[in-house]
Amino acid sequence: MSSSHPSPPPRPSLASGAPAAPPPTQPPRSAVVARLRAAGCVFAEDEAALLVAAAPTPDDLAAMVERRAAGHPLEHVLGWAEFGGLRIAVDPGVFVPRRRTEYLLGRAVALGRRAAERTGRRTVAVDLCCGSGAVGAALAAALDEVELHACDIEPAAVRCARRNVAAVGGRVHEGDLFTALPGHLRGRIDVLTANVPYVPTEEVGLLPPEAREFEPLVALDGGTDGLDVLRRVTAAAPRWLAPGGHLLFETGERQADRAVEAVRHSGLLAEVATCDERYATVVIGTLPAGTAGR
Repeated sequence: MSSSHPSPPPRPSLASGAPAAPPPTQPPRSAVVARLRAAGCVFAEDEAALLVAAAPTPDDLAAMVERRAAGHPLEHVLGWAEFGGLRIAVDPGVFVPRRRTEYLLGRAVALGRRAAERTGRRTVAVDLCCGSGAVGAALAAALDEVELHACDIEPAAVRCARRNVAAVGGRVHEGDLFTALPGHLRGRIDVLTANVPYVPTEEVGLLPPEAREFEPLVALDGGTDGLDVLRRVTAAAPRWLAPGGHLLFETGERQADRAVEAVRHSGLLAEVATCDERYATVVIGTLPAGTAGR
């Protein structure tokens, strides 16, 4: 991710002999905190510290504070998010990686390591519906050797993901789910993470404004019951997974039973993992080791 720095102060004018005016100073952090708190930011103090540290100039800081006060996600204002121990670039209009998804990441890392031990080769991983590419980038960073591919249907997400995924040696493809992937991956994927949208259409309007107004609808709206995209993923996954390979995705707690049904209907073994601390529900589908992709 590129960074900018304030310009050096102008030199004194030799013609006048008068020193140049000193560069403007940043407003006190307390003023930033007050502006954010007035806008309803719950973690105003923490956010103010991040914005002050990130702003190259007072004008930049003022603009960043106003964007945040207007409801833009903090990660879009900063241009990055912390995820899985990495600083992930996040551009405006791109889905913001959630901290709860770090639970899915942890399960994916463990399964990736187990696959490498079982097969004796580097892990083949795919980050489907990748958004910024946060899951794939963090997964590759945690594994010793990995062949990483990621894909998304949103051009803005693909551009952003390429910056993050390229840093760990991966490739990003643009397109709709599996149609975006190169054919040589069919039957070879050990770990398939799919950050599919799972909010029911009628509940999208209930999301926080910073999500529904500034993140792409395609990354949020999962159809009538929230599982439309998931059913497409589970139906095709067995053809792409390696024997013993795993599909991992998040879902809502109320949707877990129907999600498991979709996984089992595709011929995969299903497991539900939950984390109360992260408020996360993850479904893991596994292609039996003796089964070739169909």
